[in-house]
Amino acid sequence: MAVAGQRLTLGERLISAGLIGAQQLEIALQEQRRTGDLLGKILQDLGFVSEHDLSTTLADDMSVPRTDLRNIDVNPSVLRLVPEQLARRYVLIPTGLVDDVLTIAMANPYDIIAIDALQEASGCIVDVTTASETEVAAAINRSYGAAAALDMSIEAAIVRAREHINDRLRDCTEEDIAADPPVIELVNRLIERGISERATDLHIEPEERLIRTRYRIDGVLHQGPAPPKELQEAITARIKILASLDISERRIPQDGRMKFEQNGADCDIRVSTFPTAHGENIVLRLLDRNSLMLDLSALGFAEGVVAALQQLAARPHGMLLVTGPTASGKTTTLYSALGAINSLERNVITLEDPIEYMIPMIRQSQINPKIGLTFASGLRAILRQDPDVVMVGEIRDEETARIAVSAALTGPLVLTTLHTNTAAGAVPRLIDMGIEPFLVSSSVAAVLAQRLVRCICGHCAEHHEPTAEELSWLELESDPGTLRMGAGCGLCHNTGFRGRSVISELFVPTNRLRELILAKASEHELAAAATGQGFPDMAMDGRRKVIEGATTMSEVLRVTAEAPVISNQLSVTSYQ
Repeated sequence: MAVAGQRLTLGERLISAGLIGAQQLEIALQEQRRTGDLLGKILQDLGFVSEHDLSTTLADDMSVPRTDLRNIDVNPSVLRLVPEQLARRYVLIPTGLVDDVLTIAMANPYDIIAIDALQEASGCIVDVTTASETEVAAAINRSYGAAAALDMSIEAAIVRAREHINDRLRDCTEEDIAADPPVIELVNRLIERGISERATDLHIEPEERLIRTRYRIDGVLHQGPAPPKELQEAITARIKILASLDISERRIPQDGRMKFEQNGADCDIRVSTFPTAHGENIVLRLLDRNSLMLDLSALGFAEGVVAALQQLAARPHGMLLVTGPTASGKTTTLYSALGAINSLERNVITLEDPIEYMIPMIRQSQINPKIGLTFASGLRAILRQDPDVVMVGEIRDEETARIAVSAALTGPLVLTTLHTNTAAGAVPRLIDMGIEPFLVSSSVAAVLAQRLVRCICGHCAEHHEPTAEELSWLELESDPGTLRMGAGCGLCHNTGFRGRSVISELFVPTNRLRELILAKASEHELAAAATGQGFPDMAMDGRRKVIEGATTMSEVLRVTAEAPVISNQLSVTSYQ
């Protein structure tokens, strides 16, 4: 008999609940001494208690909730945190993830070894619920089968498409082949995988004996399925039809757009084809509308940069330039700036190539050089539309630059991009394009240069003890205790990184900097002067990110390798 205040054993709880008798418990205990098995398993094997009653009692015994797994669909990204082998070994299943807390349902919530193994494998704090062994096993079979189903469906679609083309469609037209259900299914599955993996691009690359597919995830390409060579024309034709391209034209590049729906959400897809020695190379840019952030502070900019950009956005005139190489996030930054500007009181018009995201209340137009609608001609027309704010996708030539500068001098506010490696480099670039230095000095309100760095995966991050080289680069004397490194897990494809953030440098012309612009100072001189006047450069902002534990030194160096690093005279906290 249990003393008041003491925790009841499992057997006592079952007796107290009227589920078994004292004699049945004694028989089970004798069997346990002989076999060493768990008491609950023995009671169940002897038929003294049902699995459901045992699971409910175990949950009450540990004061943990019981989870009904019959109608739960586990997110594949959560499943990747728990290897299937570990789930089957310890009879458990992950059911959810909030921040760094992984909720699991397990048949034996007393199994501390299993919980420890799971915490080590996932890198998460584990919150335990319980369910019956049968329910957990069924959920494992159902869930892990679903996680692998997409890759399996791609392979199955490849087999079916191959059979149809070889056996039934040999003499059909490209339109007929592209409309074949297995071909449709294969293309759909390839796109679905990209969306599920948060890929920004899907590459379909023909080679001599196969078709290679690759997905760009967090800025890095990852290998995908490799369909056989005989499916090349079918896949190409299907994508070109969806993007309203000419399927008979294989000699010149083509660009198009298409929409794709997955799980009720629309994804805009930009399609580009390019002729190569082994066939047309296709790149699909996957533009997930739900991933667009119209909040500058959510992109990872330092607080000082966000405040400066918000002040600039309130100006009635001037030019804000965003610079950086391709795929450095310039367009996202401009869209976020437009989101801060957009209001009923302001007429905002854009000229883009192409329009990537549609924003309510903003008039957006796409250039079309074939009919004479270029950035220059479009910008001239926009200035007759009484705009308060104009966004020009890119300044590519002297004519566009001159019109944009002229507009920025008296209004409207002009937002645009330029391909330079540094913020200071935009000034000599505009001068090289034929813009007089005094016009550059008067019209440019600010230049923002940026790069995207991969963020350390929050689910496998661990403390990183810096090397002497890292401390020297960070300009620190000792370990700050905040540096992290991703160990690699299923959620980040064992890369240690998941998601991206921005590092930047802001160049705002002061009186001293305007004097240098008028004197046609070099990029290096302008950058050094800006840093000396309190504008941290990109290397300093990268160090800030590393010290905060958001990314690593090697990642910052990877994306800033071509950008000059000015010896900073300021603390890396200057932006804060």
